[in-house]
Amino acid sequence: MKKVLVFQHVAHKILGTLNPALKDRGLRLRYVNFERNPEEKPSIEKYHGLIILGGHMSVYEKDIYTHIKTEMQLIEEALKKDIPILGICLGAQLLAHVLGAPVTKAREKEIGWHDIKLTDAGLSDPLFSHFKATEKIFQLHGDTFALPQGHTHLASSAICEGQAFRYQDKVYGMQFHLEVDGPMIERWLNNPANLKDIENSQGKYSLEMIKKETAENIEKSLILSQATFQKFIDLFAIGEKTVTYYSDKKKLC
Repeated sequence: MKKVLVFQHVAHKILGTLNPALKDRGLRLRYVNFERNPEEKPSIEKYHGLIILGGHMSVYEKDIYTHIKTEMQLIEEALKKDIPILGICLGAQLLAHVLGAPVTKAREKEIGWHDIKLTDAGLSDPLFSHFKATEKIFQLHGDTFALPQGHTHLASSAICEGQAFRYQDKVYGMQFHLEVDGPMIERWLNNPANLKDIENSQGKYSLEMIKKETAENIEKSLILSQATFQKFIDLFAIGEKTVTYYSDKKKLC
């Protein structure tokens, strides 16, 4: 059985729709919860893949959140092993940084549903070929990353050019959140720090608007999510399995 190491940074940032996708394909998961155990020093040696989730901390705060240094070292080791790697939000920023690209504050925060535009390479990429040229995807971040050397640029938004990239064949960074379902978004919106960011947006964002847009966009997001993550899991070369793609969001949430 192939095993995947998962870096978690805060309790409410979880695998979401990735969790059943991975388990249904027979992958065994081990979480490293750096919020609970910031001094943990896991090894990547016995793992066949790495997933790095989101969090409120920043790459440039590594002297405050010392586990960031541990993660960067393990990402370097995973890159050398040539195993599938997926970085989401903070995870994508960490991945970009390890690959030599700077991570900085974005000119403004992206909260809620935003259009991402796929590049020509994105539209033909193995993970994103089922996307239209523009898709509305959930976002929640205040930092952004430059695109690392040797990358393939896959997607951008009006605020952040770095929305998705691929490095070589098995390494992906996604700034946006395809892993969310309706209940996850509800929990995130009730988080005090996120509520403060919405309140401080000077009217650009509101809870009412985000909830309305969630109702309008979540079903399509779940369909995109399932197809994307199944294609990521294909990188593990674990054999064929018939996968049913549902349009009923109740079956996916």
